[in-house]
Amino acid sequence: MTPQELVRRYPLLYHMAELTSWPNIRKYGLLSTSALLDLYGVTGQDRVDIESRWRSKSFPLTHPTYGIAVVRDQLPMPEDKLGQCLVDMTTREWYELINGRTFFWVDQTPLVWMLKASPYRGREHCVIVVPTRALLDNHRDKVTLSAINSGSVHPSKSTGAPRSRGRDTFKSIRDFTSRWVTELAVEYSVPDIANLATRVEVWRGDRCLRVTWRRDASS
Repeated sequence: MTPQELVRRYPLLYHMAELTSWPNIRKYGLLSTSALLDLYGVTGQDRVDIESRWRSKSFPLTHPTYGIAVVRDQLPMPEDKLGQCLVDMTTREWYELINGRTFFWVDQTPLVWMLKASPYRGREHCVIVVPTRALLDNHRDKVTLSAINSGSVHPSKSTGAPRSRGRDTFKSIRDFTSRWVTELAVEYSVPDIANLATRVEVWRGDRCLRVTWRRDASS
């Protein structure tokens, strides 16, 4: 796939985050779990529990300078089921791989599926909308693509089993040969997300309730 084809087929990207997260994201950038733990100085067993194991719940972080942040749960990716579909990695390696990236949906359909899932549909979420071209212009070397929802091990509708995954799940744009893109990931962080995003929406279930920030009104 070429960058031009990616932009043509998927002109907008969508990142789902905690409802109250945009002020900090705007100030400090869109951070992967690993980058957020670095910023907040989380080390030792606390870091292992968040970064290297399955998160069955969200973890709030506090810092005297950076305030409150929330590391979201990984409910769709329990360790026992993950282990059954990994081909060349341990579960710890996979969690650490995932936690070192920031993720975007390339269209709204899988985003809405996630927002409607039972653990999430009862509350509001922040959705950051970013033009694909703008992200690639600044971060193409850090972008990888995936043909699967890497954060979920729910059975595939076509096979009835979770999609296998491993070190080759994330490929550069040049090396990506699958017919469809499901996710776009950026390694570690997108520090300039506030300069790239066009709007921030609040969703509940399958409905966009309001737009809380627009580039026109805020820049």
